[in-house]
Amino acid sequence: MSRSLKKGPYIHPKLLKKISKMKEGDKTPIQTWSRDSMITPEMVGYVFMVHNGKTFVRVEAKEEMVGHRLGEFAPTRKFIKHGGRMQRELEIKTKVSGKEGEASGGKVQGEKK
Repeated sequence: MSRSLKKGPYIHPKLLKKISKMKEGDKTPIQTWSRDSMITPEMVGYVFMVHNGKTFVRVEAKEEMVGHRLGEFAPTRKFIKHGGRMQRELEIKTKVSGKEGEASGGKVQGEKK
């Protein structure tokens, strides 16, 4: 559920203090653990290092990001890929069939001119 408009956007006070100390256009990253802080127009152009639970992810605030949270741009889970043995076999078959098509001059078997 979103925060009440009456209360206004949440921005961690320490983060606001760090931003106010920075000069305009300074690309020095601001390190933060405050993933729930909202990106405001004053933050546009600054670089943040947002903690994802393990490491810090570099996030450069852009105009399209205003209104979103910092944590939205620092994923906490790493996607490996789906499938197991069957998926590996399928990938090997597609690689082999792709190389055969290249060797025959780009023609696919059964294709007519």
